[in-house]
Formats: sequence, C-alpha cells, structure tokens
Amino acid sequence: MEINQFGEKGWTPDRIGNLNGKTFVITGTTSGTGFEATKILLSKGAKVVMLNRNPKKAAETVVILKQELGNNIEVQSIQMDLAVQSSVKKAAEEISNTIPKIDVLICNAAIAQVPKRTLTVDGWESQMGTNYYGNFTLQALLYPLIEKSKGRIVTVGSMGYDMGIKTIKFDDLNWDQDYTPNNAYSQSKLAQIMSIYELQDRLANAGKTEVKAYACHPGSSRTNLISTSGSFMMKLIFGMMKLSPLTQSAEKGAYPQLMCATEPNLTQSGFYGPTGRSNWVGPVGEHRLEPHAKDKAVSKKLWDLSEKETGIKWNL
Repeated sequence: MEINQFGEKGWTPDRIGNLNGKTFVITGTTSGTGFEATKILLSKGAKVVMLNRNPKKAAETVVILKQELGNNIEVQSIQMDLAVQSSVKKAAEEISNTIPKIDVLICNAAIAQVPKRTLTVDGWESQMGTNYYGNFTLQALLYPLIEKSKGRIVTVGSMGYDMGIKTIKFDDLNWDQDYTPNNAYSQSKLAQIMSIYELQDRLANAGKTEVKAYACHPGSSRTNLISTSGSFMMKLIFGMMKLSPLTQSAEKGAYPQLMCATEPNLTQSGFYGPTGRSNWVGPVGEHRLEPHAKDKAVSKKLWDLSEKETGIKWNL
C-alpha cells in the first residue's frame, strides 16, 4: 500500500480555498462526477462554464445548482457534442468570444462500452472519436486561454486504460476487425491519458512550464456512464456492482479531478485517483500507472496522427 501524501483520509475538497475570480470549464456536467465537481467548485466561489451535449438537461442542471447554492452562483452553459468535431470547434469559438481566460479545463465527459461498433460523423470509432479526438481538439483550441492564466488541463481517464490491449492499434484504429466494447473503450482511455503525458513533454520542450496538465480517474463511482451507452449485460453487472463495497458515490468520484484542478504543487508525472482496493475506491491520491501508458514512441506517434486526423495543430 502506497503512503498517501494527504494522510490516511486522502485528498478531500476541504483543501480547496476561495476560488473567486477563477474560471473552470467542465465537460459533462449534467450528472455523475461532472455535476458533483461543478457543485463543489461553485460552492467555493468559482465561475463554471459547463459544456454539455443536451441543452435541455444543461438548463435543468443550472436550475438545480441555483436551488442548492443560491442565485448568485456564476454558471454558464454552452452546447457541445464531444463526438462531433464541428461542434467542439463551435463551442471553443463561443468560449473564446465570451471568456477572457480559463484557469482550468476539466475534460470529464466520456462514453463507455458502446455495444456495437459505430462511427462518429467524422469517421472515427465512436469511443475514440468522443473520448480521445474530441478532447484533443478541445484542449488544443482552448490552450491559448489556458496559457493566459498559466492554468491547467485535467483529463479524467479511467482504470480501463489497463483493461484492454494496452497499446494503440494503429493498423486498425476504427476496429474494422475484432471490435469489442471493452477493447475500444480501453484504447480510447489509454489514448486520452497518453496524450496528457505527451503534452507535458511538449510544453516542457517549448519552455511553457507554467501550464500544467494532469491525468486522473474517478475509480468505480456510482454514475450513469455505463447505463447511457453500455449493453444490457454491462448495465446489469454495473447495476449489481453499485450495491457492493467496490463502488463509491459520484461525489467521491469527483475528488480526483477536483484535486488535479486545484491542489498546488501537485506533480504532473503522477496518476491520481482512489488508492484503495484495485484503485476502485478509497482515499484519493497518487498511485501507480502501468508503464505502457507512458510509452514515448507510441504517444509521439499518436500525437502526430491526431494532428493529421483532426487537422488541428497545437500552437505551442
């Protein structure tokens, strides 16, 4: 058992100070960990810009947040579908036109365990297109606003990065062969985490060390991620798991992203999440990341391919 740098209870939101004047942009805030993270940040005085696919649900979320926290909270909602590159670009443009700087971008939204192989409108396997390319483009386009505040990019990965083929299947990224919901999800999450460590290296090489990038995961939290996109069997399994001690609340699942967004002097090389059993539950802190997630040759190849596929070049 690794020693938790934040003591035996691990990191908790009590460590977050006053966030007045700080702007957080978060994807996927209408339920689960994204909703809980938004609520906690607003309660500390932050301004939060929510990016969600469904404007109706987003509007309902704003109403709920105001009921719970009062009408004075600073919360703004922008429509964005992470699975559609044109939607990501449009949202990034709207943000750039309405917000002077971003202190933290939290990439929380994801889809998981899509039962049948489907492609996004841009022609990518849906989990890779949403979880990976969507975030790659969003982060690149918002980077100038993050640089202005010497801010942070936080990617919410998943322990799924270690549950599939453990590399990037460059010869068949869209799974024309051998598609399984788990392998495709796992690859998208591995790509997401890999690109954060690759970004750290690129920022360092460009002398831009004031912008920080972090990777974390929520552990096994009681959210509706699987119930929105998973197969009947996965829903059943996760439905049963929700009743077991191997899961925790969505609020606790939000702690790792909140820590990476706010905790000073956090080392970027770490991977953050629950440190208890199988890293599914338990006190939040830094824990082991399997070496394949930092394979330099693979992550460099993935980055170059991503710039080519999305047509987006990071302006470092």
